[in-house]
Amino acid sequence: MPTIIFKTLINAPIRRCFDLARSIDLHLQSMKSSEEKAIAGKSSGMINLDESVTWSARHFGIPFEMTNKISAMEYPTFFIDEMIKGPFKKLHHQHQFKIIDAQTEMTDIFEFHAPFGLLGRLLEKIFLKNYMLKLIEKRNKMIKFQAEMAC
Repeated sequence: MPTIIFKTLINAPIRRCFDLARSIDLHLQSMKSSEEKAIAGKSSGMINLDESVTWSARHFGIPFEMTNKISAMEYPTFFIDEMIKGPFKKLHHQHQFKIIDAQTEMTDIFEFHAPFGLLGRLLEKIFLKNYMLKLIEKRNKMIKFQAEMAC
């Protein structure tokens, strides 16, 4: 199963970074290019423990729907969102936050498994892992920008 570990240093307080990472509105803003919308569950504001959101988006020209739930949370150091319904066989995303000097280190640990057996594993290696990394990078740039702008 592919795993992406991506760290972002942010010149902002840990609580601000944590809250922005849970913001449905900021997520939607960062994913405009894929026409992402929150269509069910928590659809705006900050998502919390045991809440879910259903996203609709277009990737590779194909419409997708995916429901994710916050399955664990410890404010302001980590939360986990997991796909409970959608296009992947498995999707598990840990968001970790810690203070390093005067900065917040935000770490994404993103594990996913594509459907379709051997074909899915091939797609993971050929382009899906890189595509998912680019989505995480894009989202984190938006979080960093918003967090640092408020300082």
